[in-house]
Amino acid sequence: MTRATNKDLIWVGSSLKDLRGFPDDVKRAMGYALHVAQKGGKHPNAKPLKGFGGAGVLEVAEYHEGDAYRTVYTVTLGDTVYVLHAFEKKSKRGIATPKRDLDLIRQRLNEAHTIHDQRRASRGEQP
Repeated sequence: MTRATNKDLIWVGSSLKDLRGFPDDVKRAMGYALHVAQKGGKHPNAKPLKGFGGAGVLEVAEYHEGDAYRTVYTVTLGDTVYVLHAFEKKSKRGIATPKRDLDLIRQRLNEAHTIHDQRRASRGEQP
């Protein structure tokens, strides 16, 4: 099933500014993955982020010249993609997402819920 329109895309916190600091190839790859999400699909590199209960929060990983870049988003709030975090993974120990980034993602997910509720209220929709 194809959608006639894109889902809205909302950047939470500094996620847009942070993604803009990525190398051009990484920005293009992340942009395409978010475009797929806006169309209602799931990019092959998108996977559920561990610790967030299933597929509600997705992470896209891209690699460039030995560095790892991540963009985290959720599509569970209506017809909107909320980009929660974009960061370069600095840790050289394992593949796990650092705790400080997980804490920030949780905080921004709460912000996304608040933004979503405010948008619904402004349109006169019931919670």
